[in-house]
Amino acid sequence: MRSILIAAAVFFAAGSAMADPVEGLWKTKPDDNGNFGHVQIAPCGAKICGVLVKAFDSSGVETPSDNIGKQIVWDMSSTGDGAYSGGKVWAPDRNKTYKAKMQLSGDMLAVSGCVLGGAICRASDWNRVK
Repeated sequence: MRSILIAAAVFFAAGSAMADPVEGLWKTKPDDNGNFGHVQIAPCGAKICGVLVKAFDSSGVETPSDNIGKQIVWDMSSTGDGAYSGGKVWAPDRNKTYKAKMQLSGDMLAVSGCVLGGAICRASDWNRVK
């Protein structure tokens, strides 16, 4: 009986420690100037957040940026089937924060957001960095 309880405790502990499928490093879509970044997506409490960890110029050379370390995505919640909503996304190239949602499909993350009640929206596909 004791071994069954230990096995059950290990199973439930492992299940609660499993990573969310969206966790990892993501390459953003290049902006209007061809610059892009790497965003590290990870849990932040019970939500999902993303921080810019690297910036690159249009030729793919890593470049310094004042935005390194800034939160790009925050307060996202999984709604099932690879969908995330309820959060925000900050677009450094426009310095705008959008009400956002994300859709995970394999190694592609569709990130979209709107302001002004949906009057102005943007979307981009991010690719997982391997």
